[in-house]
Amino acid sequence: MIYQADSSKAEEFINHEEILETLEYAQANKNNRVLIEQLIEKAALCKGLTHKEAALLLECDQPDLIERIFHLAKEIKQKFYGNRIVMFAPLYLSNYCVNGCIYCPYHAKNKTIARKKLTQEEICKEVIALQDMGHKRLALEAGEHPSLNPIEYILESIQTIYSIKHKNGAIRRVNVNIAATTVENYRRLKEAGIGTYILFQETYHKENYENLHPTGPKSNYAYHTEAMDRAMEGGIDDVGMGVLFGLNTFRYDFVGLLMHAEHLEARFGVGPHTISVPRICSADDIDARDFPNAISDEIFSKIVAVIRIAVPYTGMIISTRESQESRRKVLELGISQISGGSRTSVGGYAETELPTNNSAQFDVSDTRSLDEVVNWLLELGYIPSFCTACYREGRTGDRFMSLVKSGQIANCCGPNALMTLKEYLEDYASEDTRKKGVSLIQKEVERIPNPKIREIAIRNLKEITEGKRDFRF
Repeated sequence: MIYQADSSKAEEFINHEEILETLEYAQANKNNRVLIEQLIEKAALCKGLTHKEAALLLECDQPDLIERIFHLAKEIKQKFYGNRIVMFAPLYLSNYCVNGCIYCPYHAKNKTIARKKLTQEEICKEVIALQDMGHKRLALEAGEHPSLNPIEYILESIQTIYSIKHKNGAIRRVNVNIAATTVENYRRLKEAGIGTYILFQETYHKENYENLHPTGPKSNYAYHTEAMDRAMEGGIDDVGMGVLFGLNTFRYDFVGLLMHAEHLEARFGVGPHTISVPRICSADDIDARDFPNAISDEIFSKIVAVIRIAVPYTGMIISTRESQESRRKVLELGISQISGGSRTSVGGYAETELPTNNSAQFDVSDTRSLDEVVNWLLELGYIPSFCTACYREGRTGDRFMSLVKSGQIANCCGPNALMTLKEYLEDYASEDTRKKGVSLIQKEVERIPNPKIREIAIRNLKEITEGKRDFRF
């Protein structure tokens, strides 16, 4: 196989030999200070790095250079995304699954997990509970089961979610994380009004992938790896990717992830809207200690920082798999979206008590409520953002990327973040969170660079206090 970034074939755009050569190159040059410093200077231009260049920075083990890499990651995060952190929550529809993934408790052979599929009425209860927290953006999750979780069920669920208006609550963006499917089904998801289509590769190492997925449709490596191409062919502008670090060696999957991003740029002119960085986690009959490739917090931080400078335009997501302390560290280094108040069980939001039968996909490390997470972000100087404006204004795909890459996104995102935060403070926040948020908004509104937009934002913020909602640039 020859490496071809613009090929439509998985084994050509994720080329095993190319990855091995890249890892050899990184190992051979990891003490080449001059070359590493040149790459740091190149990355500072905010045009990104190739997978080969990024692999060398990841391999660098000289403390002063690592510090420069971390510092640059912070600068790039600030330049593209400012101090905004977008908030979201996962919503698990069903944990019925026909696959045999050995790292996921949903696997078909697991007889101990409580299986559940939400009815549309139960979805309404979940969404109302999420709206009562203050969430505006959801990521739909479902196991792969052709008869119990068909595409029609997902589409009906999306329609239900968008239809629910409770008090001042509304879900304004539904992102979808479901199994690889056909171009036609992606077209239907697009027509249903989804935001981002998310699919994790788990690992890019074909042989390991096949060992980890011994049975079920997900065992087809090429079909799974080429899913983003089919999604884009089906008209979905924004796709989100990620690997599950710990399943395979982190260096291999790091390079594969960046090659996948390069492939989307080469073939469609638009890279990934988001990159997620989950780590293997225990749940039900899965013990993370059984996976010898688990990565330390130190390596995890380096991965986040180098992805940020290699793919500067992408949103980076971290879930409640990670602890509060781990999340705090990587927020500085490039993360731009986090979940808050998450439940990873089916029906977990509407339950007033913890269920006796566990239906969760993974154990949550950060168990704080959404308000506690928002309060914490405010204390750290971040703007918790509930904004969904770009998706609703049609700023997706190449239109979104051109705004991000040119830096013009700040004229939309900054004020939109403040206005959606103001909605949250008025409708859902505790008194302490509200005080901190109001203080932050007063400071941040003065930093809006465009005087005309600043004036409109100030007027809109006043009208939100008076009861009006859903302003956006």
